[in-house]
Amino acid sequence: MERDAGGGRTASALFAGFRALGLFSNDIPHVVRFNALKRRFYVTTCVGKSFHTYDVQKLSLVAVSNSLPQDICCMAADGKLVFAAYGNVFSAFARNKEVVHTFKGHKAEIHLLQPFGDHVISVDTDSILIIWHIYSEEEYLQLTFDKSVFKISAILHPSTYLNKILLGSEQGSLQLWNVKSNKLLYTFPGWKVGVTALQQAPAVDVVAVGLMSGQVIIHNIKFDETLMKFRQDWGPITSISFRTDGHPIMAAGSPCGHIGLWDLEDKKFINQMRNAHSTAIAGLTFLHREPLLVTNGADNALRVWIFDGPTGEGRLLRFRMGHSAPLTKIRYYGQNGQQILSARLINKKRVKRKGLQNTLSVRLPPITKFAAEEARESDWDGIIACHQGKLSCSTWNYQRSTIGAYFLKPKELKKDDVTATAVDITSCGNFAVIGLSSGTVDVYNMQSGIHRGRFGEDQAHKGSVRGVAVDGLNQLTITTGSEGLLKFWNFKNKILIHSMSLDSSPNMMLLHRDSGILGLALDDFSISVLDIETRKIVREFSGHQGQINDMAFSPDGRWLISASMDCSIRTWDLPSGCLIDSFLLDSAPLNVTMSPTGDFLATSHVDHLGIYLWSNISLYSVVSLRPLPTDYVPSVVMLPGTCQTEDVELSEETIEPSDEMIEYDSPEQLNEQLVTLSLLPESRWKNLLNLDVIKKKNKPKEPPKVPKSAPFFIPTVPGLVPRYAVPEQNNDPQQSKVVHLGILAQKSDFFLKLEEGLVNNKYDAALNLLKELGPSGIETELRSLSPECGGSVEVMQSFLKMIGMMLDRKRDFELAQAYLALFLKLHLKMLPSEPKLLEEMTQLSSQVEGNWIHLQSLFNQSMCILNYIKSALLQ
Repeated sequence: MERDAGGGRTASALFAGFRALGLFSNDIPHVVRFNALKRRFYVTTCVGKSFHTYDVQKLSLVAVSNSLPQDICCMAADGKLVFAAYGNVFSAFARNKEVVHTFKGHKAEIHLLQPFGDHVISVDTDSILIIWHIYSEEEYLQLTFDKSVFKISAILHPSTYLNKILLGSEQGSLQLWNVKSNKLLYTFPGWKVGVTALQQAPAVDVVAVGLMSGQVIIHNIKFDETLMKFRQDWGPITSISFRTDGHPIMAAGSPCGHIGLWDLEDKKFINQMRNAHSTAIAGLTFLHREPLLVTNGADNALRVWIFDGPTGEGRLLRFRMGHSAPLTKIRYYGQNGQQILSARLINKKRVKRKGLQNTLSVRLPPITKFAAEEARESDWDGIIACHQGKLSCSTWNYQRSTIGAYFLKPKELKKDDVTATAVDITSCGNFAVIGLSSGTVDVYNMQSGIHRGRFGEDQAHKGSVRGVAVDGLNQLTITTGSEGLLKFWNFKNKILIHSMSLDSSPNMMLLHRDSGILGLALDDFSISVLDIETRKIVREFSGHQGQINDMAFSPDGRWLISASMDCSIRTWDLPSGCLIDSFLLDSAPLNVTMSPTGDFLATSHVDHLGIYLWSNISLYSVVSLRPLPTDYVPSVVMLPGTCQTEDVELSEETIEPSDEMIEYDSPEQLNEQLVTLSLLPESRWKNLLNLDVIKKKNKPKEPPKVPKSAPFFIPTVPGLVPRYAVPEQNNDPQQSKVVHLGILAQKSDFFLKLEEGLVNNKYDAALNLLKELGPSGIETELRSLSPECGGSVEVMQSFLKMIGMMLDRKRDFELAQAYLALFLKLHLKMLPSEPKLLEEMTQLSSQVEGNWIHLQSLFNQSMCILNYIKSALLQ
């Protein structure tokens, strides 16, 4: 947890970034590597500040690299290392995980990397080319180009061309350099169009050149001769790859997501793969000697295509993809906290309906709200969603991961301007409640899709419905509208029970069914919390400076977490009614949802495609839940990456104590008028009166037999034949086994402290000694106080004064009662015969009786209040 110079908290105290979900690729071209030991291909894709490595055979995630300080801008790889550039620095990763080398020297952003044996070449946007020695991290050679004449846009090491690199420029010309001798060998005039891609062809001396105009030039660089030209009408060429499994096929990517396939023998266009990605093709690679094509794009997808058909078109073999547009809604599904449902802006699906043989292409508007319930997920659909600008709500099936059988909407309503604005599913999974922009709230059966009723005669609200919720027992339905009214309905007969007006128009509504707490986010950026049983506002929170996008309750209902367009996530403590945590993000949070197990908080953000998990620090660490001051200024927290965040251990010297995290040291007694118990366990005092019974039960049936220990040197009898000597047995019947009484006649420390108490009237030391003893030791000490066991009447009187002191202070109340009870049990016969002891006992009796009468009155008062509250709630 971060702190400022004054020791105050600046970052979140409750949540720490854990990892990001649903990220697989971005606009950085992927890298394919071959592991000769395992005989497998691996593909590496970039996801922000780290990269993922997948096994191409199953597209299973093999490794996630450690995060870099900035987003990765380009990647490259050789047989052992992966190179990733960020800003004007690039690093080398070993084992797809940790950074082993870092290269610094560029002043502009690096946009090209090329492994070159034991060296690596980097090019920045200022067209400065630097050759580095990998293991020493030293600069070997630097070439500077005038970017107004030759701005480097592509780099290639031609096969069999020792120490040579081919550079392409945005001006269209190409240059062949010998980097060992630092000489320009040849300049290719080009085609007066910027070069976007360079790729080595299977034939030696032949290179494919991709241009801004959409042309692909197959050029022989040895003789500076163009062998063939191809042209695509989809914009600049983004990437090029050749098949090497016996088929002379070349694939070229485009900015619109299409892939063109060209036959190099017949020099013609043979096929196209339209909409291979919904965004530009960032990279495509044919695996060596295999009919497999690996592609990735900025649509957050990684796909593997196989070419096994007669037409030469690739079909999708396997893929990894997430959302290609920002998310509109996320919610945890189920009770184990392992599943999250998410919806994105554009929803294109190919849906297969029952009863139809052909597959329908359905284009659904963006999902704005959805509700899910797992109670009957195996029987029928358990998810319902409303779409932007659409009247009907779609149902979905979680187990089959498909769209459901129904589109729920009122049959008599055919207006185009009416849309669904709010949805909810009952806890039993049988009914769906849908609110419309016209103010109507309808109930549908999830199994049959039949309309089962409507709240209100014509409409439930005069304005648009902003939220609907049903309690856990299907007794109460709560609706709220844009006109600022909150209404409570009987779920069964659809009759209005109660209506109340809000201070401002509501933006959204959230119900915690277990506790019956309802959260309302209003248009004035405030939050109201209601108890649905009493129908009263119990808490009001303010502090957000922008529209509240989403809210979430903790599983126990103690916290309310809100996300706002002011880029903040705030945590409100409902029992105390205070703000206990707040932190800012660099991107506004759109959704927030808490795991049913309470271990993670999931968020989604503007212009981000992933789901971000935050771990709940309070589950594994001591967290201060003190209210934040009104002038508290939260700091910006970075979103977590795809690699799990590792905890950084700080030395004790670097950890500065703060007033906020100092543990509260409770005093021994809060107030002199309060009866205070000790902190001793019950085993120290509860069974003092039953020690004789316990000893009798634990008494062994026979005394333990001690084995005779053999001497170190076993004695033998002298003679020709060695024999062991038999030990002599002591049969002396006169030896006494009675312990000398003089040993027990010594005074114990407790006895001496009681004697000192008669003089100075201080008994704290004696009481502390008694607290340290076990039940048997306490009984021995109290039994030895009598004159018969070496004690005296004065010491017994001192013990009774110690009990009186404990009752006066009202501390260690249960110990005083237990010690006094044992004392009376042991010495009850001799107490009446001693006037001093009898007088002390009379005073103690009045003290004990007064304390118990006071406690009994308090108990009776508390019982009356509890009974009244119970009866009031039942009525």
